[in-house]
Amino acid sequence: MAITLPEVSVPTEASPEVARRVDQLGAVASIACAIHCASWPLLLALIPSLGLTWLASESLEQGFVVFATLWALGSLLIGYRRHRAFRALTVLVPGLLLVWWSTFGPWHHEVVEHALGMTAGGTLIAMAHLINLRLAHGHVHDATCRH
Repeated sequence: MAITLPEVSVPTEASPEVARRVDQLGAVASIACAIHCASWPLLLALIPSLGLTWLASESLEQGFVVFATLWALGSLLIGYRRHRAFRALTVLVPGLLLVWWSTFGPWHHEVVEHALGMTAGGTLIAMAHLINLRLAHGHVHDATCRH
């Protein structure tokens, strides 16, 4: 006696709408991060007077960098599976390197260097999300389409 199991449909790729939303959120978060990092020297002076010293936590920033890295890599790899172009990844990698170097590198306690590295890295990560969004969702599917 053979037992048959019901067929289950397992998605092999994120839906286009979910992938678009992930990229949009990643781009907005990266831009917000770049603005935050550019204004960090000013915020550093204001945080104690506002009672928000927990925002200056090094571990909070490190956790956010790890989360942003996983988000960006996941989003861009999903996009790469759709468009097969390396353009977004070539912008993402230097951005991630700058962010990681600024957060975990030897000069992460230097305020100006840290702010500059995080601002430049966050901007590159945002650009990578926008490039990925354009590549994955900004074209018409026709006979010249590669997928």
